[in-house]
Amino acid sequence: MAESAQQSPVAVVIGAGDATGGAIARRFARGGYTVCAVRRSLDKLQPLLEQIRAEGGRAHGFATDARKEEEVVALFEQVERAIGPVEVFVFNIGANVPSSILEETARKFFKVWEMACFGGFLTAREAARRMAPRGKGTLLFTGATASLRGSANFAAFAGAKHALRALAQSMARELGPRGLHVAHVVIDGAIDTEFIRENFPERYALKEKDGILNPEHIAENYWMLHSQPRDAWTHELDLRPWMEKF
Repeated sequence: MAESAQQSPVAVVIGAGDATGGAIARRFARGGYTVCAVRRSLDKLQPLLEQIRAEGGRAHGFATDARKEEEVVALFEQVERAIGPVEVFVFNIGANVPSSILEETARKFFKVWEMACFGGFLTAREAARRMAPRGKGTLLFTGATASLRGSANFAAFAGAKHALRALAQSMARELGPRGLHVAHVVIDGAIDTEFIRENFPERYALKEKDGILNPEHIAENYWMLHSQPRDAWTHELDLRPWMEKF
């Protein structure tokens, strides 16, 4: 088991949650990658790891706080030493906490930025440091509607997502010539999650009309981005249900 894991390429998914992140992890596992799934709670990763293994895939779980530099460095050192070279990196941490700007606190604003942007910088930097000398690798960032425009009551989230998009653009311009494919995916619309089902039942009801995004279909697009030949790389891809306004 350990020997075969070292012989297969490695995909690191930061923010391998129960919906989009988990679907991305499963998709890369089906594609033959050894998946290193990362979130702050190792216990919450167990169902995903068990599912991947039950389907014949290879998966390892890591409890890491993406905002802590020492933890992030240790994560990538351990993955590269014990599992194999990282070929795919996905940053999928969300931090959508709406608030009126009149009531927003400095603490929460900073925390949203830490999770949605700073964590992306730390983890992507460590992945890129290992990919660049090898001259190949894919780095994928999950964006949102807030990556493009700031809506009322979403100042913190929009600020962080705008910054993450800028990070992805800068990395693409620097690292593309070194053989690394950097892409930013704008998820413009509600996703089929437990959170949407419980908190926005009217929006969730649109699922019957394909009006919300299916995590499995999102994951297929991440796989497509990784599979692109370098003469036709996509940097930014937007995904939205057919009925979503833009």
